Amino acid sequence: MADVDGTWDTVVKSPLGDQKATLVVKSDGNSWTGSNTGAMGSVDITDGGVDGNTITWKMSIVVPMPMTLDCTATVDGDTITGNVGAGAFGSFPLTGTRAA
Repeated sequence: MADVDGTWDTVVKSPLGDQKATLVVKSDGNSWTGSNTGAMGSVDITDGGVDGNTITWKMSIVVPMPMTLDCTATVDGDTITGNVGAGAFGSFPLTGTRAA
């Protein structure tokens, strides 16, 4: 299994501009827990899954409006890339690097 654990400095390219956040991943077998903290607040991760070097998760946000985001990302060494799905609003690219 890839080393998905750690603290990740991420950026999501959204219609509201670049959304910088810190994603914390702590895996346990095929699942993981953690948090995502950015300018619009902090949320706990739910439904975190691990499949090799790919992680999936959900985040329930309230700003700018209440919704659940469906996220998928792939870890390659110290980089992470993926997408954040915002339902009818589409999907937005996520990129990041492992924090030092």
